[in-house]
Amino acid sequence: MDPFKPHLAEVADYPYAKVDAAIKLDQNESPEDFPAELKARVLTRLAALHWNRYPELHADDVRADLARHEGWPEAGVVLSPGSNLLIMALSQAATSVLDTSPAFPYYKGSAVAAGTPYRAVPLAPGFGLPLAALRSAMDGPPGVLFLPNPHAPTGALFAAGDLARLAEKARATGWLLVIDEAYHAFAGTDARPLARDNPSVAILRTFSKSWCLGGIRTGYLLAAPRVAAVVKALLPPFCIPAHTGVVIRAALEAPGYVAPLVERIRGERKRLLAGLADHPRWTAYPSVANFILVRTPDAKAAYDALLARGLLVRRQDHYAGLTGCIRVSVGTRAENDAFLAAAAEAP
Repeated sequence: MDPFKPHLAEVADYPYAKVDAAIKLDQNESPEDFPAELKARVLTRLAALHWNRYPELHADDVRADLARHEGWPEAGVVLSPGSNLLIMALSQAATSVLDTSPAFPYYKGSAVAAGTPYRAVPLAPGFGLPLAALRSAMDGPPGVLFLPNPHAPTGALFAAGDLARLAEKARATGWLLVIDEAYHAFAGTDARPLARDNPSVAILRTFSKSWCLGGIRTGYLLAAPRVAAVVKALLPPFCIPAHTGVVIRAALEAPGYVAPLVERIRGERKRLLAGLADHPRWTAYPSVANFILVRTPDAKAAYDALLARGLLVRRQDHYAGLTGCIRVSVGTRAENDAFLAAAAEAP
C-alpha cells in the first residue's frame, strides 16, 4: 500500500548537487557578501531579540518596510523563505500552470508536486518570447503563467510591449501572469507599472541576487490584494523567522550598496562577453542578467575541464534546446579572469 498521492511518483529532486570548488560560479549568487557594517548592525539587533518569542504571523513589520521601499500597497505584499515557496503556493492555487521551455525548473516542479496540470511552450528561435503560442494557450481555461524576465536560464530580455500584450490577454481571459523579476536589477527593468494597472499581473522578486542575501532565503510577491490573500493563506504561519526579518529590515534601511554592486556586475558581464567573443569553440549568448549562457561542443567536457582548474559552473544541457550549454555566473574580477583563462584552454 502506498500512502502518497499517485501523482507524487513523478516528483523529482530539485536539479542541484553540491560540488566543492575554489571558485563558485554555478548559482547566480552575488559575488560579494552583505556589507560588513550592515552585518554588524544585524548582529547587535539579534543579540537584543527575544529568541523565545514567535515572529510576526506574516512578517507584518518587514512587509510594511518592503511596501514603502517598493511603493506597493501593503495588502499586496507577501514574503516567504525564498521565491520557491511563493511559486509553490501559486501552483497549488492554480487550476493550471503555463510556462516556457526551457525555464527555471521549479515552475514545472511545483506544478507537478501540487498535482496541477502543466504545459510548456518552447521559446522562439534565438530564445525569443513565443508570444502568439502563449496567447493561444491562454484561450483555454484560466490558470497561472510563469514568465521570468530577464529569462532564466538564457539571460534574454523580453520586450515590454510583448509583456503588455500578455498582460492584456491575462486580463481578458482570467489568467494570472506572474513575471519573475529575480534578475531585473541587472537589466534595469521594472514590471511594477504593468502590475499596478492590471490585477491579472503579479511580480516575483528576491533578496538573493542583487541584495547579496542568497543565504538568508527571502523572496516576495507584489500583487493585487486578492491574489496576495490567496498566496498568503497557502503559506505556513510564522514562515519568516525573526532573525530573517532583522536582516531584511537592515538591508531596506540602507539599500544604497545595491546599485554600485549592480554596476560592477554589469561591467564584469560586459568584460566576460567580450572575452568569450573570440573563443574558437564556444558561443556566449547575450545576457542582461548576472550570468551568461555558453554553448560548447560538449557540456560535460567543458564542465569537467573548468572544474579541474577549480572553477564550478552549471551544466544546462539537460534542457530542451540547450545541447552543449553551460551557465556561468558573473563573479569578481579575479574570478572572471580565472574563468576566461580556463575557458581559453577548455574543449
